[in-house]
Amino acid sequence: MRANIPPRRARPAWTWAALVALTLSTLLPLAVLVLQSLATSWRWPLLLPDDYTAAGWRTVASGALGRSALTSALLAMATALASVLAALPIGRSLATLRAPWRHVAAALVFLPVAAPPIALGAGLQVATLQLGVAGSAVGVWLAHCVPAIGYAALLFMGVFGARGRDDEEAARSLGASGLQVWWHVLLPSVRGVIVEALAICFLISWAQVALTLLIGGGAVRALPIEVLALVRAGQDRDAAVGALLLVVPAMLALSALRFGARRTDALPA
Repeated sequence: MRANIPPRRARPAWTWAALVALTLSTLLPLAVLVLQSLATSWRWPLLLPDDYTAAGWRTVASGALGRSALTSALLAMATALASVLAALPIGRSLATLRAPWRHVAAALVFLPVAAPPIALGAGLQVATLQLGVAGSAVGVWLAHCVPAIGYAALLFMGVFGARGRDDEEAARSLGASGLQVWWHVLLPSVRGVIVEALAICFLISWAQVALTLLIGGGAVRALPIEVLALVRAGQDRDAAVGALLLVVPAMLALSALRFGARRTDALPA
């Protein structure tokens, strides 16, 4: 006997219109950047460039864009690793606090995330000057870690606060030390969240403009700073190439997170 399956309702017209608008608002700027990165000249009011060339892309590896992309990648990887390592115990400690201290501590941790980057950078600039690392890659790295640690700590606080503690207590009752509890119980339970936190902290550093400019003082030529300089200089083709390079890690990270979510959903319960 065939079960009575209710017919699927057709999507309203406004839903399709919203999806089309969202798709255009996302893909159209990227399409313009791709055309601009390949254009020899693009004069108004022409809808498309006069001619195309790959010269801007051929010089990426050996030019300023390649060097700045490498600088940004190294900064972002170092920021992600250091931020997650610092945020893990912070998030765990916040999860063990009771109200109202938990809310107060969470607000303090969230402050660097919520504060405007210019205001945060002004304070960090004074700190890096006192430490003698202003205008260096180390100073920029330390500045990038501040909002990244805050975001990752809040993420871990939510995860640790939602999970029970029965497995930890069982491990301690069997003689496990604090380090063993972390290594064999806590870390395996948040392995997926650690990967997500690494990706997010990488992107926070990769796209950081204000802190890099204020702390680096123009001496640290990260990719966003190089793209900004190209835009101000009117070098539209090279600026478009750099802008697309900035987009690539974000697209890869989102795709990886989406793929991981699908694999998690496909696992049997």
